[in-house]
Amino acid sequence: MSPGQWTIAVLPGDGIGPEVIRAATAILQDCASEFGIHLNLIEYPFGGVAIDECGKPLPRETLDGCSKADAVLLGAVGGPKWDSQPLNRRPEAGLLGLRQALGAYANVRPIRLRTPLRALCPLRLNPDTKIDFEIIRELVGDIYFGAHTSEGEGTNERASDLASYSAPEIERITRFAFARARIRARRVTSVDKANVLATSRLWRRTVTRLAAGASDIAVDHVYVDNASMQIILRPDQFDVLLTSNLFGDILSDEAAALAGSIGMIPSWSAGDGPPIVEPIHGTAPQLVGQDMANPSGAILCVSLLLRERFQLPEAADAIERSVDTVLADGLRTVDIAEHGSRTIGGAQFAAEVQARMRQTFRQRRPERAQPA
Repeated sequence: MSPGQWTIAVLPGDGIGPEVIRAATAILQDCASEFGIHLNLIEYPFGGVAIDECGKPLPRETLDGCSKADAVLLGAVGGPKWDSQPLNRRPEAGLLGLRQALGAYANVRPIRLRTPLRALCPLRLNPDTKIDFEIIRELVGDIYFGAHTSEGEGTNERASDLASYSAPEIERITRFAFARARIRARRVTSVDKANVLATSRLWRRTVTRLAAGASDIAVDHVYVDNASMQIILRPDQFDVLLTSNLFGDILSDEAAALAGSIGMIPSWSAGDGPPIVEPIHGTAPQLVGQDMANPSGAILCVSLLLRERFQLPEAADAIERSVDTVLADGLRTVDIAEHGSRTIGGAQFAAEVQARMRQTFRQRRPERAQPA
């Protein structure tokens, strides 16, 4: 990464992806301008759009561009149009391939109930209950990357998916989770199904072994079914949840409901190559072209990128405060609307966040000396 210069590979993807990415790139451009960074945004086809244009979900040009970038900003991929494609040619196959090619083995999904949205949480919370934890999901192993087979037809059809993990794969995601815990409350809850799955037994043994050498981290273990229940019953007990690819995928969507809407949740995938940031809400094809998509998840992806990749916490804080201010002012997209709020389109919501962020930036600049 060159000092003062960022190259971002932009993959708008499918469905509402291009809509929310427009909001995110506008925010990113303002932040780069404010902090004197030359920003180079390069857009590439990816997912279903790439299938239509190039015949495959992850074209060589796209992968090369992502590999050379400082970071990847992704919208979402998939949709009914491509559901009939074989598994290895669906848009989601491009996403798995990108994660694997970039070595993005760790996914961070922050689950935070923002104060203005407390009334939208489906739980009955005590006034002092705080929901603020991270799900650390292993991203390039497990059943998604194992062998998939299907044979026979009709009532004789049979299919299988292979789940596989090695100790080194579990070690690196565990160390990553421990590092995240060290900048939070130093508590890790490891989620598995060690009572019935061989991969989970290896998972628990490996996490336990590493925990013995990390005396500064409090580590406990829960089965995935209990974890899903505890997320609903007592979400405030968690700090860092560490889990496998499949379990992390399911639990993070469940946990997103606690924040008021899946449209509020960003994610950051890190590893050996450039990080990937993407909102977790999917393509929502039913919302395309209606200006109803909540851009908050994509906007908060920019905050994650600035904080985690580019070490600009001041800019990240400005984005998050601006989102909170817009929400507190009662301006909401349809998915987070409530009694007394004003429902606006996604484009206007993004513009409101941008306006408040720009105001924050103006206030941080020293006033120019007035002529005598």
